[in-house]
Amino acid sequence: MKVLWMRMCLIALIAGASLSIIAQEKQDSNAIGAATVENTTKADAEGLEEDELMPADETPSADEAMSLIDDSLVAEEMAAYQQQMQQRENEGFYKALKRKFIEGNVGFMSLVALALVLGLAFCIERIIYLTLAEVNTRQLLDDIDAKVMAGDIEGAKDIARDTRGPVASICYQGLLRIDDDADSIERSITSYGQVQLANLEKGCSWITLFIAIAPSLGFLGTVIGMVMSFDEIQMAGDISPTIVASGMKVALITTIFGIIVALILQVFYNYILNKIEHLTTQMEDAGITLLDTITKYKKASR
Repeated sequence: MKVLWMRMCLIALIAGASLSIIAQEKQDSNAIGAATVENTTKADAEGLEEDELMPADETPSADEAMSLIDDSLVAEEMAAYQQQMQQRENEGFYKALKRKFIEGNVGFMSLVALALVLGLAFCIERIIYLTLAEVNTRQLLDDIDAKVMAGDIEGAKDIARDTRGPVASICYQGLLRIDDDADSIERSITSYGQVQLANLEKGCSWITLFIAIAPSLGFLGTVIGMVMSFDEIQMAGDISPTIVASGMKVALITTIFGIIVALILQVFYNYILNKIEHLTTQMEDAGITLLDTITKYKKASR
């Protein structure tokens, strides 16, 4: 009986423990289910709120989204372009020239700049030389005429020798042959005038060379820029305005600078030619006047 009783008590304890475990598990499962339901309800509520805030009809499609992105990119590019243009408007001449020089390919632009510098060097040298060669021709001839008619030939030579310029040199050359006949004096003045004219025109051939080289270098840059554009198009496999513009920009900038350099040098060259022509006219007048003075001196000496 005791053994049976003990067995029944053990069975009752096991059954009670089992029932308590089952009850606890059921309570936990109910709590989890309640939490899940609550979360689902909250999610549904939030979904409904989002749906209320953004109706299904107003949801952008893929094309509309891409259009919005493109519009924003265009707006950013326009803002950047406007800012860049404003900066260019505010920059000075030196900065703008430097920027264009760099944009036009430094290699070719350096050659064009070198042609400008060398051409201007020859122009400035000629202008200084021709300016120093100019004298008061009328006053010089009057002083020589006064000395010659007074019989002071050496004094006339000193005046011609101490005066700079080709006009005085021609007068001195004629006075050296004052004892010869008129034809010999005229030939001597003419021959020496050709020598002085060659000295006046010295270096002008280099100026004409740089006038021709500058636009040629610009056109060479144009051809190189076009080749660059076609190479980039070939590499990209498509014709893009950006690709074409980069090469064309180099071509046009080098051409513009080459033409500008040629125009600048041409203006100086024409000014130099004008001064040479003026001095040549003075030499011719001086030679004729000196011959008349020598002729009058010889007639007076007889």
